[in-house]
Amino acid sequence: MTKKAERTTAYIIETVAPIFNKHGYVGTSMSDLTEATGLTKGAIYGNFENKEALALSAFEYNRNQLLSAIDAKLGEHEGAMDKLFTLIQFYKQYDVFTLPMGGCPILNVGVDSQGNNTLLSAAVRETIKDIEGKIALVLENGAKSDELHLSLPPLQFAKQLFTMIQGAISMSTITRDRKYLINTLTYLEHLVKKEIKK
Repeated sequence: MTKKAERTTAYIIETVAPIFNKHGYVGTSMSDLTEATGLTKGAIYGNFENKEALALSAFEYNRNQLLSAIDAKLGEHEGAMDKLFTLIQFYKQYDVFTLPMGGCPILNVGVDSQGNNTLLSAAVRETIKDIEGKIALVLENGAKSDELHLSLPPLQFAKQLFTMIQGAISMSTITRDRKYLINTLTYLEHLVKKEIKK
């Protein structure tokens, strides 16, 4: 692939990623894509096999931004508690972070792809596992260093923690009331201090 073709492909993905995320795979029309990119249908499909491949690339673009942000936050501190609180602080501002993406890619694409796009649905499930794995690793290292006391296996606790976070994102998105996000994440801080801090 030439440099120009690579740039065109990257431009298409970056431009259409928020559109697919906001309107969904089925809800995004070819005219939405041509209008946003300023390219013809032929020019877009000269870079992607089909709409499904483009939608998957768009999700992967948003997912990679999210995973990079989480990695950066977790990399700011050494201790497990500091890492957990930094992650919770990140999620308190999650609606602001995901605004340019058209909302939460996990929630939007996860719900939208059920029943109509198995590749996208699988990619979302894999992303959830990735994030839960990152949280579980923090918990496991915290338990090993005797900083945390876990009554559950790290991955199980991580799954429950992430379920509460995604639930807060979901309620905040549906009601358009960010108090669901702020209040739940504030409660999570309290829960983490009470339940697992030594």
